[in-house]
Amino acid sequence: MTDQTVEIQLLGSLDQVDPAEWDACACPETAQTGRAIDPFTTYRFLKALEDSGSVGPGTGWQPQYLIARSGGQVIACAPLYAKSHSQGEYIFDHNWAHAYERAGGRYYPKMQIAVPFTPATGRRLLTRPGFDTVGMSALIQGAVQIGSDNGLSSLHVTFCTEAEALAGEQMGLMHRTSQQFHWFNHDYRDFDDFLASLSSRKRKTIRKERRTANAFGGDIRMLTGNDIQPQHWEAFWRFYQDTGSRKWGTPYLTRSFFDLIHETMRDDILLIIAERGGQPIAGALNFIGAETLYGRYWGCIEDHPCLHFEACYYRAIEFAIDSGLHRVEAGAQGEHKLARGYLPATTHSLHWIADPGFAEAVGQYLRAERAAVAEDIEILTAYGPFRKTQAEEQE
Repeated sequence: MTDQTVEIQLLGSLDQVDPAEWDACACPETAQTGRAIDPFTTYRFLKALEDSGSVGPGTGWQPQYLIARSGGQVIACAPLYAKSHSQGEYIFDHNWAHAYERAGGRYYPKMQIAVPFTPATGRRLLTRPGFDTVGMSALIQGAVQIGSDNGLSSLHVTFCTEAEALAGEQMGLMHRTSQQFHWFNHDYRDFDDFLASLSSRKRKTIRKERRTANAFGGDIRMLTGNDIQPQHWEAFWRFYQDTGSRKWGTPYLTRSFFDLIHETMRDDILLIIAERGGQPIAGALNFIGAETLYGRYWGCIEDHPCLHFEACYYRAIEFAIDSGLHRVEAGAQGEHKLARGYLPATTHSLHWIADPGFAEAVGQYLRAERAAVAEDIEILTAYGPFRKTQAEEQE
């Protein structure tokens, strides 16, 4: 099987690959579970980004999907993009770009294997079962060769799995670590059972925040599947625009993206809407994986104390417990999540730099950064909100 010739292709559109062949690599588990482990690398999600114009001409994310074929079938694929900037990535290389260009080089365009605008860990080197080693090797070697042949500065594989990071490191790529905050489900029966695992002080704080949030004068609705209606997306678009204009200047996603995921992915979505006087005033968008709830976007048109914590963190925890999910990933950044039961977790990326001298400098930086990230995670975990001793509980 592995001695067959592997052919590498670059495709400018997902229209050029059969959806079933892509998903046979991206989410083969759906044949048994019915739900993808990672909803973001499915054909449906990436196609919605493309068809909505959220990626493509004028966005700085130009699709160049990487396909490996052997024996007449797709054995591996990767969401590869030619990037003309470093926005929407969440594992940032702005300093590398500035240093590269100050030295007289041209950093952009670069190549990025990633899910655009999505800081969620998942497989990025998508392989058909039985072709893991040969498929991953073909994708990495193919991408590096394409970058070298075209005089590109670099290749970046962001929010990959730890297994991919270690395999990529063995193939000569540089391994970078970063940090997020994730909530882990230790077989809690309900939210109160989770609260019982926290220190007394943190437990009281969360209960107070939830009371405050739910006193905003309205109701919070948790919607999935056919309970999500087109008018909910109209409201959420207003929320997303508000957040996007404050964080990024211009929202990354277009309005039609939300219509497309409504048509193709609403069973994989948890939309949390806060309504006051019958009108939506805030909302949080989550995607449901087979093991994980992924919090993606929050926005509001009215400010109410603690409503953000309730909609984004506490309702997500409740849904995960009720659904038997293993964890909640609540997006990038945010040490404030620590006090709310979310613990630091390591995220991984891989990097190839064409220039040997610059690669050596980046490699030294990454070695120091990995040590600093590991130390930070150890310290933050020690200061987590969970009960440590019986004496503390009696304070």
